[in-house]
Amino acid sequence: MTHYSTNATTAVLLAAGHGKRMLPLTADIPKPLLKVNGLSLIEYHLASLQKAGFKQVVINIAHLGDQIEEQLGDGKDYGLNIKYSDERQTGALETAGGIRNALPLIQSDPFIVVNSDIWTDFKYDTLLAPLTCDARLVMVDNPDHNSTGDFSISGTSSLVEKQAGESQSHTFSGIALYRKRLFEGMDSNVRGLAPIFMNLINEKNIEGITHQGVWRDIGTPERLAALKCEFSGSNQAAESGSN
Repeated sequence: MTHYSTNATTAVLLAAGHGKRMLPLTADIPKPLLKVNGLSLIEYHLASLQKAGFKQVVINIAHLGDQIEEQLGDGKDYGLNIKYSDERQTGALETAGGIRNALPLIQSDPFIVVNSDIWTDFKYDTLLAPLTCDARLVMVDNPDHNSTGDFSISGTSSLVEKQAGESQSHTFSGIALYRKRLFEGMDSNVRGLAPIFMNLINEKNIEGITHQGVWRDIGTPERLAALKCEFSGSNQAAESGSN
C-alpha cells in the first residue's frame, strides 16, 4: 500500500466561526486573520500545506468571510488552489455541518481538515498513511485549558473514550483525516463532530496519532498574547545571539 498523494489530497481549513471568545479582537476582523509574528493564523497553515506539497484547499467562511476571501483570493499567491464554501447566508454550521456543506468542493477521499485557529508545527503529510478506518485524529498532550483531555489511545492507534481519572488521555488537536462517507448521509445543518466521534469509537472505526511538537489553541485573547510573547522572546534571543 502506498501513501496518498499530497498534491491530490484536499485540505479543508475551518474558518467560519464567529470567534466570540476572542472579542473584542474579532469585532471587525475574522479570527483566522489575526496575526502572530507578521503572519495571520490561516496564512501560516497555507504556508505549511504548500511546503508539504498540498495543492487543493477548501476554506469555509461565514463571519466577516469577505475579508478572508479578499485577503487570500484564489490561492495563487500561496502556490495553492483555494475554493470557498460559503456559510454567510446560513451562519456558521459548526464543524460537521461545515464539512458536509463543503463536500462538493472536496476533490479527494479521504481529505484533511484543520481548524484555522490553531498554531502548530505538525507536518500535514504525515497524516496520509493508508487509512483502514473512517477517521484519523491528531492528538496532543492536554493543555491547561483542557487538562482532563478528550479521548485516550488504546494499543497502537485505536481511539477510545477516556475513563474517569484516566492519566493517559489526550486532547484533539483540530487536525484530522476523514472519509467522505462520514458526512454524505447528513444534511447541511448546524452540526458538531462530537456525536460522530462517539459513534466511530463505539464502532471501533477511528484511530489517533500523537503529535509531540508545537501546538497552541488560539481560542482567547490571552492565548494569542501568550503566543506573541513566545515569538517576541525568540526574536530577542536571536538578535542577542547575533550581536
